[in-house]
Amino acid sequence: MERGRGLGFWGATALVVGNIIGSGIFMLPAALAPFGINALMAWGVSLAGAGCLAWVYAQLSLHLPAGAGSHGHIKLLLGDDAAWLGSWGYLLSVWTGSAAIAVAGVSYCLKIMPGLEQWSFAPEALGLLTIVLLLAANLRAIGGSIQIVSTLLKLIPFVLIIALGFWLFIDQGDAVFAGMSPQAIGWEPALASVGVTLFALLGLESAAIPARAVRDPHIVVPRATLVGVLLAGFISVAATCVVAFMMPVAQIAQSSAPIADFISRFMGSGAGLIVAIFAAISCFGALNGWLLVGGELTAAMASTDGLPKRAAERNECGAPVAGLMSCAAISSIFLLLAFSRRGATAFEFVALLSATTSLVFFVICALVALQAWRSGRLPKTGSTLVACIGALVFSMVAFYSAGLESATWGAACIAAGYAWRRISLARRNDSR
Repeated sequence: MERGRGLGFWGATALVVGNIIGSGIFMLPAALAPFGINALMAWGVSLAGAGCLAWVYAQLSLHLPAGAGSHGHIKLLLGDDAAWLGSWGYLLSVWTGSAAIAVAGVSYCLKIMPGLEQWSFAPEALGLLTIVLLLAANLRAIGGSIQIVSTLLKLIPFVLIIALGFWLFIDQGDAVFAGMSPQAIGWEPALASVGVTLFALLGLESAAIPARAVRDPHIVVPRATLVGVLLAGFISVAATCVVAFMMPVAQIAQSSAPIADFISRFMGSGAGLIVAIFAAISCFGALNGWLLVGGELTAAMASTDGLPKRAAERNECGAPVAGLMSCAAISSIFLLLAFSRRGATAFEFVALLSATTSLVFFVICALVALQAWRSGRLPKTGSTLVACIGALVFSMVAFYSAGLESATWGAACIAAGYAWRRISLARRNDSR
């Protein structure tokens, strides 16, 4: 992609904010409500970890070759195998995360058009149609414009929610929290919800992945990453806590559209319907961003022999055709797998799987930063060292909190991919 047509600061920042404020923030209140005040502790752990990771990405982008992206940085310092493994883990996260986002978007669409629920295959069809339409937009290289518009639109309901929560607290005081879960404060329930809050923060690395699609990545990527994480972090914590703590836990835990139900409760069904529309726009805007990231990462891996060379080919608009199409196709498979479970468990399954597979990438990026710090490629400052160690510790905590099922699925997908890579390399060597 030509520099002049790449993402600038606002486009890259919108990519980060848009990918973070996607499906997670719209579905999270229902998942966090049963944990009560422990959700705040989980947010604290996740935000601290996200801050460390954002600092790591910013430093790598500032001091390592511009335009290489995270895949190139890992390859430079840890070699081909580590670069492939980290990128493969992240690619799995993009595929499963895209499915989770589509599930959430469809849930809000069904809130807008409840008549569709009578058709048994309607959720699957709507999700697949959305993926196809966004694939077409990215193939024409207009995904960045969609990202800025959708990000601006999705911020509207959160400003409304935060303002409403503030007004309710001023008007009713502590009584507004009467329906909150009585779950006792403890590290065990707090850690159990870290995996879910981690998924809500995935996207903090979005500007660093498609670095070749960003104008002046050496400058834009670190700035967009830090600004995007700060903005999205504040909005995510404030909005989800308002909804999770101010609605009766029994009601919100069963909700498939908690943000819309919260607005409907206090402002009427008409306002709730409007918010549901914005929520659907937000989810599909985030899905657009994930397809862009997945396509660029696939192309980056293909350009270094990590995937078939054809996946690196671009069309006249500069879009990685095979990369985008493969991302859309595999995300669709995970979408169908998720909908086989129905209800809230569909979203939770793919969300936790996405969070688990992303941890491989996070750990390797932190190790890259540590290696760069030791070798002098990064400034030997205490802040960088603390960020690297913090990112590693956070990744371990998040992996533990994701649970056995997600860990097993994630390990199986990563192992299968790595076995395929070794077999492909062996066949390639035999043919020479």
